[in-house]
Amino acid sequence: MRAGDATLHWPLADLHSAVAVLGATAHAQAVSSIDSTNSELVRRARSGDTRACLLVAEQQTAGRGRQGRTWQGLRADALTFSLGLMLAPVDWSGLSLAVGVCLAEALDAPHRAGLGLKWPNDVWVDAPLAPRKLAGTLIETVWIEGDSSAARYTVIGVGINLHAPVGSAFGIPAAGLCEWMGESLLPPQVLQSVAAPLVAGVQLFASQGFAPFKARFAKRDVLHGQTIRLSNGTEGVACGVDASGVLQVDTAQGRVAVSSDEVSVRLAAGAV
Repeated sequence: MRAGDATLHWPLADLHSAVAVLGATAHAQAVSSIDSTNSELVRRARSGDTRACLLVAEQQTAGRGRQGRTWQGLRADALTFSLGLMLAPVDWSGLSLAVGVCLAEALDAPHRAGLGLKWPNDVWVDAPLAPRKLAGTLIETVWIEGDSSAARYTVIGVGINLHAPVGSAFGIPAAGLCEWMGESLLPPQVLQSVAAPLVAGVQLFASQGFAPFKARFAKRDVLHGQTIRLSNGTEGVACGVDASGVLQVDTAQGRVAVSSDEVSVRLAAGAV
């Protein structure tokens, strides 16, 4: 049976349990099709619904990635979901890296599959020699009118390939979980394995920032020691991230700090 024809049975009871720690009104929801789970949770927040929600779609018709990229795939060939919640961390820096750590560890705890993290928001395999993209995240925040606190409704969108999409629009080839987890793998199984670790990780980030994730990120940092090219043309050697998750790059002019909203990063040998 082709994955796209499979019947999907979402473990909603387990997913409700995973998000229940986020509040009495926290809930999980599965829909057959939607434009974008991120867009839907942003719309809900702007209309006043700021309940914590884990929203998963069997198919997205207008899935979005970072810098305007699209994330699309055949039904059941990818897991696409978003976690929305009110969040007020002391420092927002490094949230996408913390999310990546949670995903990589949940999918490949012993690191046998070689899942690595490409700053600031991708999960790679086979890096750095033959990198392929397995997953990506998109984080968006909504200021709630009338809320004088530092909290923002935060939507964490996740896309994970089960089968590598044909004709991928990514700058590097795509990978799929089924390559090492078996062709029978379906999105509900993957979501069940990552939901609780992601929720726990976001709670930890909210209370302690990026600090608890720094060493864990370093173990999977696929850019470390690699010659990279920044979007402004600068080249240098990536040398990890600082305490806030900001990328450090040694260039001919000295070390520079790179924030995710300033540049995209490309391996000097090819496009990312």
